[in-house]
Amino acid sequence: MMLQIRNLHAYYGAIEALTGIDADIPDGSICCIIGSNGAGKTTLLKSISGMIKRTGSIKWNDTNLINAKPREVAKLGITHVPEGRHIFPGLTVYQNLESGTISWHGFFGNKPFQNDIETVYELFPRLREREKQLGWSLSGGEQQMLAVGRGIMARPKLLMLDEPSMGLAPVIVEELFKKIVEINKQQGITILLIEQNARLALEISDYAYVLEHGMITLHDTADKVRSNPKVLEAYLGKFASHGAEML
Repeated sequence: MMLQIRNLHAYYGAIEALTGIDADIPDGSICCIIGSNGAGKTTLLKSISGMIKRTGSIKWNDTNLINAKPREVAKLGITHVPEGRHIFPGLTVYQNLESGTISWHGFFGNKPFQNDIETVYELFPRLREREKQLGWSLSGGEQQMLAVGRGIMARPKLLMLDEPSMGLAPVIVEELFKKIVEINKQQGITILLIEQNARLALEISDYAYVLEHGMITLHDTADKVRSNPKVLEAYLGKFASHGAEML
């Protein structure tokens, strides 16, 4: 297992948001975490990234990250693409992508990452077309492509995506999910996906966890989770219009 989480508790001040999470994210997989709003999905990613107080064990190839700071986690090859994109609106597309290299390159100016840029442009051709545009001028879909592209520029071994479909039109969402599969299959990057659109998340994933009230209540292969009656009732009904298989 590449990432092994045991008895993870996470806190916002005195409030306990995760109450003893156990999870394994296998090397080379796409793993999704589904659950309702407030279940603790974003908190789980923040815990892995070192952004909030947590206790327990988060082992990354035998290195325990439980006390690691965000910069240290990033240097180990774990990249977090947060909910809401958080691109730099006053920087160009190219500059936003360049900022993704900070964890391994460390400074701007010298450019040993042109091959990385080309990889992102091949994945998202519209970013090449808009290379000199400022981030604020991009559409929502283009900003999400830029956020994912910036994550790839960090040369991740594990790419954590938090609600990448939020606010996007269905056609853009399906295109983005196909790109997530491509990142996993062609570049060999392990994906940990947090997603409200449970149907699409389960369609592209190998393994899935259901998170409720800060606890894992179900985990199995994505196919088995997708066919679970409780999951069908609680999470998949409202996405019935997206029922067609993508792959």
